[in-house]
Order: sequence, then C-alpha cells, then structure tokens
Amino acid sequence: MDYTYRDIAKMIDHALLQPAMTSEQLDAGCQLAMAYDVASVCVMPYYLKRTAELLADSTVRPSTTIGFPHGGQSALVKQAEARQAIADGGQELDMVVNISQVRSGAWRAVRDDIAGVVTVTHQAERQVKVIFENCYLQDDEKIRLCEICGELQVDWVKTSTGFGTGGATLEDVTLMRTHSPAQVQVKAAGGVRDLETLLAMRKVGATRIGTSGTASLLDACRAELGLGPIGLSASESASDAY
Repeated sequence: MDYTYRDIAKMIDHALLQPAMTSEQLDAGCQLAMAYDVASVCVMPYYLKRTAELLADSTVRPSTTIGFPHGGQSALVKQAEARQAIADGGQELDMVVNISQVRSGAWRAVRDDIAGVVTVTHQAERQVKVIFENCYLQDDEKIRLCEICGELQVDWVKTSTGFGTGGATLEDVTLMRTHSPAQVQVKAAGGVRDLETLLAMRKVGATRIGTSGTASLLDACRAELGLGPIGLSASESASDAY
C-alpha cells in the first residue's frame, strides 16, 4: 500500500453541517475528529468558536462555511462572514461561489465575489476553499472557475457542498486537477463515504475529502493497514451517522 493511516486521516474534513444537529452531537463530532486525528472539523458558523476551543490542543483544524449552501449572499456579506469566522478561530474557510452568477456568465462579479473572501482570509494567514457545486455547472463553467481560482491563488477548489443534487465525481476531480495550477489543491465532497472511493479520488488528485462518514471510512483504513480500532463512546460513534 502506498499510504499510511496519517496520509488518509489528514485528507479528511469531518463535516458537521446538518442543520438539526444539537450541541451535544456537534461536541461529540469534534471528539470523534480528534480521536481519529483528521485534518479539520467543518461546522456551522455559529458553532465555530466552541469548536476552536475544543480543538485547541489537537492537530485538527477548526473550519466553517461561507455563503453556504447556495452561494447567493452578496459579496459584502460573504466578506463579513469570513471576518467573523476568522475572529471565532477558523483556520480554513469553505466558501460557495455565486452559482446564479456563474450560470449567468457574470464572470467579473464571480471573480470579485471570490476575491473578496480570498483577500480577507489570506490577510489573516488562513486558508480558503472555493466550492463550485458542480452538479449545476457545465464543464466550461467549471474550467473557467478553475482559471479564476488559480489567478486568485485560492488554496483549494472544491467539488460540492453535499447539499446539491449531486456530489463529487472522479470526472470532476480529474477536470479540476487538470485545469488548476499545481499550487491549488482539489477537495472532493459529497458522497465520499468509503475507503475505496476516497482512494480513487486521491489517485486522480484530490488532497482533501469532505465527509460525515469519518469513523466508518477510517476504521476500514485501519483494518486494511492491520491497525487496531479506535475506541469511542456511544455518543461519539453516533455522531458518524450525520
């Protein structure tokens, strides 16, 4: 095998974004993420400060969403969201493009929208992922977004929110990797819930995976590598169902 447990665990952004999750479930999800030592926990913005406090002594990064899930907020509102997220301890911000403007071919507005969040985030020495929501886009639109994100030096381009009509596909990850500069990474999100799919995404260039199925995926990874299970409480294990 050409990977270690850490290689795979540090690809994962553990998603805690279902709107009906309780504070107890969110806390349990953070504990699960720390137990498995993933890359980050991505939470609803209101819970980011608490998440940052929980993760403070770990190697797991607190992250949140901007303009989620439809991208239709004004550019100024997205910038304000980014500033608040940074103040609350966010290390990585996942922003959604204005899908309507992309579909309308309003490329100057799309660029300005992304640039506003990138500027706020990079000035604070944080990182930003730009979500395309590919299920609604044509390939030429995805390619143009990759070009814009490359020009703006975003940290990741990302396939999906997980709340659209479709999630990540190998074809989209391949296309985004092909049309993005080397320094721009690719994140696959939406429907990646097993090790086989993660490894396939990794093979075509994804360096991050957004998933709520972290425990089951990483348990499979540990089994493949001959490692023992990670013991979790019942509440922590239950949080993987989201």
